[in-house]
Amino acid sequence: MGGGYGGMGGGFGAMGGAMGGMGGAMGVTALPIDVEDHWGVCGLASPSHFPAITRAEQSTASHPPPPHAAMSPLSTAVRLPRSPAAPRAVHSQPTSLAAPLRFRHRSLRLRAEAAKEVEEVVEPKAGVAVYKPRSYEVLVSDAARSLAAAIDDGRTRLEIEFPPLPSSISSYKGSSDEFIDANVQLALAVVRNLKQLRGTRSCIVFPDQPEKRRASQIFKTAIDSIEGISISSLDDVPTGPVDTFFRSIRNTLDFDFADDNEDQWKSDEQTSLYIFINSSTQDLSSIEKYVENFAGSAPVVLFNLELDTLRSDLGLLGFPPKDLHYRFLSQFTPVFYIRQRDYSKTIAVTPYIVNYSGAVFRQYPGPWQVMLKQADGSYACVAESASRFTLGQAKDELLRVLGLQEEEGSSLQFLRQGYKNATWWEENGDQEESTAWRT
Repeated sequence: MGGGYGGMGGGFGAMGGAMGGMGGAMGVTALPIDVEDHWGVCGLASPSHFPAITRAEQSTASHPPPPHAAMSPLSTAVRLPRSPAAPRAVHSQPTSLAAPLRFRHRSLRLRAEAAKEVEEVVEPKAGVAVYKPRSYEVLVSDAARSLAAAIDDGRTRLEIEFPPLPSSISSYKGSSDEFIDANVQLALAVVRNLKQLRGTRSCIVFPDQPEKRRASQIFKTAIDSIEGISISSLDDVPTGPVDTFFRSIRNTLDFDFADDNEDQWKSDEQTSLYIFINSSTQDLSSIEKYVENFAGSAPVVLFNLELDTLRSDLGLLGFPPKDLHYRFLSQFTPVFYIRQRDYSKTIAVTPYIVNYSGAVFRQYPGPWQVMLKQADGSYACVAESASRFTLGQAKDELLRVLGLQEEEGSSLQFLRQGYKNATWWEENGDQEESTAWRT
């Protein structure tokens, strides 16, 4: 299902979403936020030529973080000590590009390097100063720990989102099978970590029986190695005779028939976690029905579904209505979230085009953060908030820290941003039954 940001309708415009090339969870060391040529940060246009930002320079505080229970430090988070009175947002005064770039020797990269030398660790709810996991194994471990912390806090509707493959090829350009297989491997790795952390009995739910059987054939050894795991599909949801008839026709045309291992990974014991993977927009209604029929109050994870892409299709002809987001998707709290973006901006002085990259980041129970990519592939925090950043707000934070933001209220700002810089699901908060997806 891959996709950038925007899908078929509405949304915030196209973006290169999931990462191309072949990755995996178990033992694969390539990492999307660790690849030097992942985005174009070129020559003098590199963010490393701009001034360093320290927390002491902050002038504006964002919302205080929600009260979360403390947990042991996550494995790769490099955290800076923060006093109780420290502001929760990172801002800097815009820097003029008129001066020669060679005099701008201080950079966020220096701040990132300094952060790595800090040995003192604070609670995870303080957020991370620099994030650069060494491998997908570490990335998956962080996701599993965040998920375990959220479950321990009593949260039952959860989302995990990060690039499944370690290069800049989007899921629209790459092979869909590569993304499907990578997500299966990553989900299995998270299940294995959760089993070790808290003894969780997980069920991985596929979009349909053909996908389930394909995964059970390709990853049979990996599935067998995890105690207590079960697999299911959305086809298990009870339907009427018409839907049953069309499913039988589909399976016949696909030559998809039951095999000897059909019930091998079914369990009579109570499932304590359901993980939905590789689903499309049309599958969202079936996920809602599956949760109502089988999951009940058990924790449910939407794993790398690229919900922002799927949300953009809601309300279009042939897709579920927008009410599905207000009623169902708004209940899901992102517990581990990395949404990467790359940008370019033209300026009136050399180098004329500035390329920069960043990400919206969240590692539960920490706050939402805007991260700027550094020359070494790491991501340095430039802003924090207790509530979710819209993509427009995240871009504004990156422009501010680079000194590239237009004057507030100017005509140039309006021409660059337009009259609307948020999607329909980011704007219409009054119609949501839950604000969990924003926290």
